[in-house]
Amino acid sequence: MKMRNLMVASGLLLCLTQDLLADNTFILATGRRDPRIYAIDLEQALKPENNNTPNAIVSRSKVALDRLDGRPLGDPANIIVSEDRKTAYIVNHHGAVDNAEFLQHGGRGNIAIMAIQEMVKRKNDNTAAALERHIDSGHFGSVGLVLLPDMFVIGNAESHLTEDGGNRITFVDRRTGSLRGEIELALGNPGFACPDFPVPFVSPHGPPSPVPLLSPNPAWGCFPDTNGITLGRGSDGKRYLFAANGGTNDVSVIDLEDALAGDRTPEIIRIPTQIGPWGITTSPDGRWVVAANRESQQVAFEGNTISIIDVDLARVGAANAEVARLLVGTSNPNVQTRPFIPSFTPDGRFIIVPNFRSNNVSIVDLARALAHDPGAEVARIALTRPDGLAARPKGSAVTSDGRYVVISGGPRTAFVPSGTVWIIDLNTRTVVATVTGVGNDPYGLAIAE
Repeated sequence: MKMRNLMVASGLLLCLTQDLLADNTFILATGRRDPRIYAIDLEQALKPENNNTPNAIVSRSKVALDRLDGRPLGDPANIIVSEDRKTAYIVNHHGAVDNAEFLQHGGRGNIAIMAIQEMVKRKNDNTAAALERHIDSGHFGSVGLVLLPDMFVIGNAESHLTEDGGNRITFVDRRTGSLRGEIELALGNPGFACPDFPVPFVSPHGPPSPVPLLSPNPAWGCFPDTNGITLGRGSDGKRYLFAANGGTNDVSVIDLEDALAGDRTPEIIRIPTQIGPWGITTSPDGRWVVAANRESQQVAFEGNTISIIDVDLARVGAANAEVARLLVGTSNPNVQTRPFIPSFTPDGRFIIVPNFRSNNVSIVDLARALAHDPGAEVARIALTRPDGLAARPKGSAVTSDGRYVVISGGPRTAFVPSGTVWIIDLNTRTVVATVTGVGNDPYGLAIAE
């Protein structure tokens, strides 16, 4: 009888522990070259005794099954949490590849579908227990991801086994994984002849050729090579897709309704930016799109600005749709800061910008930026690592209460967990916690609450 009561009590304690676990807030960080998703307990990370340690890491979930010889596979670059907060969708940039061997670009992308409840269990650490299935992205070098109720919208940055040559945004059914449609982005006008590659595509034509294998290369400029994508909403009530084109140094504005009706070339306008944009995001009200101008693919030059785009001007094809361009991470316009993946605070007042090259984070007041106030960058927060290496911040996310900003970063090293996650208190605008040993060259972040 005593044994039975003890077993019942243990069972109740286990259930209570699992319920408490489910109520916590977790940071989900993509390990990138380390093909796992790191689940970090925010509450534990904020405890002083866990600062500058990996102690707050609860579990590391594999984004693919191991290869037959035991090698871990996957290339997680981006992550989005489902509407019901039960599922994480992870974009494997080059699919289930061995990052230590696949050292080029142009791998076939996929999406790993993972159960968050399993991702945050300690017993599942370093396993694929949370992985439910993979869905093919429909193209190569996948990066950007947007959720529609029944479909994934995926930005594909590359072509087959090459970094250049990407011009596809794909629509993939969330239930079946079927490729439902594609947007084929127009070629650029770089001032020299581009490859014979029709848009929209007609047979017989092979992959775009010749194109540069790696950047920087002066032959870039023909293909948009789309990185991040995001949805904006116009005052007409319609949704518009915005694509950050690293290859052509601009942002595509796309009529989403036309695309969903089967139009393969629904671009409205291209908005030039300072340099090739990478990360892109939308304000909570859908009115403003922010693109981080990261780097040129043609020459060794990195950007130092963000572009703020008015959705209403963009949807009507206005040439002045970029309503503000703001220097971030530096006060010197000649300093290259390489802004990466921006995000908004939930109230839409502030833009968070991690600056890879200048090792800091900018907090930008949207209203002041739109007013062209030179003080619109209201804070610039330096990031450091306990090992003394450069911070190299990339990803950003904000908790739903607007209290904390989470930043991922760290240099790419020899395939060991060398990444870092910083937690910034927005009230004090200071770093209040640092988590070490988070992936290798981590990119995307999501908050699971």
